[in-house]
Amino acid sequence: MMDVSSQMLVYVKVVEMGSISAASRSSGQTPSAVSKQIRHLEDHVGHRLLHRTKAGVAMTDEGREYYEKCRAVADKFLEAEAHISSFNGNPKGVLSVASSVAFGKYQLINALPEFLKLYPEITISLELTDRQVDLEDESFDVAINFSEQLINPNAIARKIMKNERILCASPAFLEAYGTPKTFSDLANFNCLRTSNFVGRNAWEAELDGIEYKVIATGNFVGNSADAVFKAALSGLGIARLSSYVVADKIASGDLTRLFPAYAQKHADVAVIFASKRNLAPKIRVFLDFLAERFQRS
Repeated sequence: MMDVSSQMLVYVKVVEMGSISAASRSSGQTPSAVSKQIRHLEDHVGHRLLHRTKAGVAMTDEGREYYEKCRAVADKFLEAEAHISSFNGNPKGVLSVASSVAFGKYQLINALPEFLKLYPEITISLELTDRQVDLEDESFDVAINFSEQLINPNAIARKIMKNERILCASPAFLEAYGTPKTFSDLANFNCLRTSNFVGRNAWEAELDGIEYKVIATGNFVGNSADAVFKAALSGLGIARLSSYVVADKIASGDLTRLFPAYAQKHADVAVIFASKRNLAPKIRVFLDFLAERFQRS
């Protein structure tokens, strides 16, 4: 069907240019190639559409009626091309974004006014979730998550922000239950866990030349870092959270940092997308904005 559609467009061009040779020059094809497509189209419709004249070509009666139909197809084609070309100008449309809950609440939403001021024809559709999302099946343009959560080998991750996780607890919890003296002591304390990424509950550290590994256990499991953060603030236990989530509360004294020499590295934030090929402008400018915004902060 695509071959016939292409032949219809060639037919329109030949009629409007007035000759096979003029149409071939306009389309960058050889005259024989254009003639072949016209013959195939005539075979398809079962009628002679053109006959040659000294001046070029002329339509048959059947060809004249068929031309009107082909002209309508050509108009739709040009309309579609003009529409898609418009996206190569100002980025526009709905940008569907999935983001981890904590990053979305404490970082991304604060950055969106700047982005939307730069690109007022884009609309952001944001879902905050710490579950794994399938970009294509769920029709997300991008997902913002931790680099360690990239499990789809066909997806592409672009790091946008360095991140570390640190240990903390509320002063009320530490007053009631004491403060761990060594990293191994954490096994004897109520540790707040996450349910969405099992490996994140294995807390490892190298302090003073000694390697530790503690499997966090306790009476609370949250499905997002934000839930764990709120649990830590309420005095439920010890949490390991991204520094951008807890920095303000540590500075205010609402949380106390444990083992200041400890930080879990390699917890960088990345934006994940399906392919580099033919990226829509709205996605491309969003990726560039995120990288520039969070790498400078």
